[in-house]
Amino acid sequence: MSASAQLAPTTSPARSGTSRTSAPAAERRPRGRAARWGWSILAIVVAVIWVFPVYWMVNSSMLSSATLESFTPTFLPFGGSFANYRGVIDGSFFGALGISLAVTVIAVFFCLLFAFLASVAISRFRFRGRTTFVLAILIIQMLPAEGLFIAQYKMMSELGLLSNVFGLSLLYIAAVVPFTVWMLRGFVTGVPAELEEAAMVDGLSRTQAFMRITLPLLAPGLVASGVFAFLQCWNEFTVALVIMNAENQTLPLWLRGFVQQSSSRAIDWGEVMAASTIVAIPVIVFFVIVQGRMTSGLVAGAVKG
Repeated sequence: MSASAQLAPTTSPARSGTSRTSAPAAERRPRGRAARWGWSILAIVVAVIWVFPVYWMVNSSMLSSATLESFTPTFLPFGGSFANYRGVIDGSFFGALGISLAVTVIAVFFCLLFAFLASVAISRFRFRGRTTFVLAILIIQMLPAEGLFIAQYKMMSELGLLSNVFGLSLLYIAAVVPFTVWMLRGFVTGVPAELEEAAMVDGLSRTQAFMRITLPLLAPGLVASGVFAFLQCWNEFTVALVIMNAENQTLPLWLRGFVQQSSSRAIDWGEVMAASTIVAIPVIVFFVIVQGRMTSGLVAGAVKG
């Protein structure tokens, strides 16, 4: 009886302490749940605000000019049609689409090739002028594109590459390569060189070790860099405006034709929105295809740079 009497006072405070600590924890749970709900609602509101211009573009592309010019906004395309799309898809559209695809594919391919080789050289080898080369890449990125227009035009004119797919691709490659080199450098540095050395110990050559071990690990980085290069080449307007003529236009230049107002024809905003939607479709399809690789590539590039 005496032992039980001694144990009773020691166990009761522990139980009371447990009840004191569990009560604030129970109070914090509703607060944490409310905070999560609040952040979720805020994220949904921000997403709706971000998506609304895209929705408005697609919605307006199905409405007539009279409906678009009225003072009452139409938020749903009830009674709309695809007449605006039929009006913009003509011979000039397919010609501009072919030029944009050719220029973008050529520029992205060679840009990734040159940037990949340069980033490997910077990350894996130590050579004289390495730091100067990296600084030169940063300085080139600081130059305004408009300051190079006259020199680029004279150079393309002397080479006979004005209004030429290869000439425009060459300028795009020169413009996109510095940023792509700087971006890929972080991915290559993030792959330990010890993996290649271990493969070489197992009997592989340096080239085989790089192709079988390092290159697959760099695939997400190549995809992420390729997406940025694709966007820069696909949406570029000013260089194409200087180099290309009215017969050979990229899609951004073709889209400008719907915005220009002449003395005989006012701007048809329905066709402008339809043309804008058509130009955005290849980018959306490209993102849907590479979104998984791009997400892992961006995360991998953020680990070590």
